[in-house]
Amino acid sequence: MSISANEIEVPNAESVTITEDTLSVDLSDGRTISVPLAWFPRLLQSTPEERNNWRLIGKGRGIHWEDIDEDISVEGLLSGKPSGESHPSFKKWLDRRSSRLTRRSSRRARARG
Repeated sequence: MSISANEIEVPNAESVTITEDTLSVDLSDGRTISVPLAWFPRLLQSTPEERNNWRLIGKGRGIHWEDIDEDISVEGLLSGKPSGESHPSFKKWLDRRSSRLTRRSSRRARARG
């Protein structure tokens, strides 16, 4: 007997914890799933403040990080799927991020100066 993937109910995310190297998500069915942060390069490159600025989307079907424009689905986590972002896309994001952070730091230095 086989079970169709459509018949499996995916639990919702309820809480998120991020350490230096791990993303952990508490699920509505009582489980906690933990995956390497390296699976999600944008999270890996983000600051602790950016990592902690998340919100649940789709009634807990996913997690969104506004500051780094990252979305991760519970279904993807449960199926063991790391980020599907291409290397060119990530490099472009990293370059824009670097420019933005440099400008921000320059403005702060001028304000203090």
